[in-house]
Amino acid sequence: MRIIIAGGSGLIGKELTRDLLEDHHEVFILSRSPERNTSMPSGVHTVHWDGKTSQGWSQYLEGADAVVNLAGANIAGQGFFPQRWTEERKRIIKQSRLDAGVAISEAIAAAAQKPQVLVQSSAIGFYGPLVDQAVDETGSIGGDFMARLCQEWELSTAAVELLGVRRLVVRSGIVLSNQGGALIRLLLPYKLYVGGPFGNGRQVMSWIHIADEVAAIRFLIENPSTNGVYNLTAPNPVTNSTMGRTVGKLLHRPHYLPIPAFAMKLLFGEVSTVVLDGQRVLPRRLLECGFKFRYPYIEEALADILC
Repeated sequence: MRIIIAGGSGLIGKELTRDLLEDHHEVFILSRSPERNTSMPSGVHTVHWDGKTSQGWSQYLEGADAVVNLAGANIAGQGFFPQRWTEERKRIIKQSRLDAGVAISEAIAAAAQKPQVLVQSSAIGFYGPLVDQAVDETGSIGGDFMARLCQEWELSTAAVELLGVRRLVVRSGIVLSNQGGALIRLLLPYKLYVGGPFGNGRQVMSWIHIADEVAAIRFLIENPSTNGVYNLTAPNPVTNSTMGRTVGKLLHRPHYLPIPAFAMKLLFGEVSTVVLDGQRVLPRRLLECGFKFRYPYIEEALADILC
């Protein structure tokens, strides 16, 4: 297959690219700064794009089997500590997603030989903060910034369905990896022997191992009967305290020092809701169509990553 990945230099994109190349697929990465992507796997084709138009890359779309849209500014920022959601920061987060989606849609519309499938990334933030209610893909949209962002993000490529292109919307949970993402921020306090729950620790974290994230995306691409929205989360979400205790156990570190919610809100503002507000999100549709998780439980997932 020939696959085009927008946003392929991020955590999910790199692992997906590596997995596809191992099976001898042809992968094109669309990147704003190709010269900086020195850690990309050997064999990938890196193509410059501005994130807003189809100029310079639309020719690679002709005859492609799939397009995967992972493009968008990092929700938590580029540094180790989360970046506050100022109005300008929110604008960048939103516009980077909408511009990319519209550009990809326009390129597909102009292509003589259209791709068979488009994978549109999103997040479980679509459902908004939840106390302990379990939701699947039928859950309604939330009312906060993340929910509205996810809705617009998903709709940015909806037009391709009218062109006969199969479209998959993948709402990812917290992706666990030792190469980046939320887990790296969680590990540091434990490595310093000061690990503990965030807030009250009872908020539910819907997570997924990076290997299952990549496998699920490939499973959906390669199964033509799939379409629509899929939650990419492990079937067994856990509380923040359970995840922390598991990390402590595997690293042989204590789990005892809570980080108060008010302190996180004071330091990081609204972005702190990403970890303080719980969500119990289940992958009902993914399970129904036969996908098998390699890491359905948190201890075995973290053991693979940390040990």
